[in-house]
Amino acid sequence: MRPLIFLLPLLSLVCACDRQSEAPSQAKAAENSAQAIAEPAPQAPAGAGLINDFKGTLAPDTPFEGPDGRPVRLAEFAGRPVLVNLWATWCAPCVVEMPTLDALAAARGDKLRVVAISMDIEGRRAVDPFLAKAGLKNILPYLDKKNDLMLTLKADTLPVTILYDSQGREVWRMIGEMDWNSDKAAALIDQAS
Repeated sequence: MRPLIFLLPLLSLVCACDRQSEAPSQAKAAENSAQAIAEPAPQAPAGAGLINDFKGTLAPDTPFEGPDGRPVRLAEFAGRPVLVNLWATWCAPCVVEMPTLDALAAARGDKLRVVAISMDIEGRRAVDPFLAKAGLKNILPYLDKKNDLMLTLKADTLPVTILYDSQGREVWRMIGEMDWNSDKAAALIDQAS
């Protein structure tokens, strides 16, 4: 009986640590995340919510890829408020909020530019089919496959959404999922000029 007592801790370690398994690909994760649109939203990560720590900071000059494949910088959107959303197809809270961002982009039209920038390392192979399958017509496929913009913005989780005013200065950032069609979102967005 005594030898079994020594084996139990060893067995629990072996069973708990599966280093041989491969992580699911982004494509598989995106497929699983697409199902999250119809499911209840998962709880936001700790520390999620509205942050004003970077208020007044000028939008960074870090390039990312535009829908046409050419480099784009946030400064190119100056002249009207810009809502920048960093997201990925494998991020369940991101997937849940994307339809509300798409509706916001349609509702606000020329008054607000919604720029959703995917952090998917697979780029268009992951993003284009996701947007098509989800039926998102107002969100264009901006990409940051190397996560350069995310690093420059000191963002360490997804989704993160940043509102810039018409002069390109940060107003606030939202960490975690948000219903962008809600009254709360409208009041927050109206803080930009």
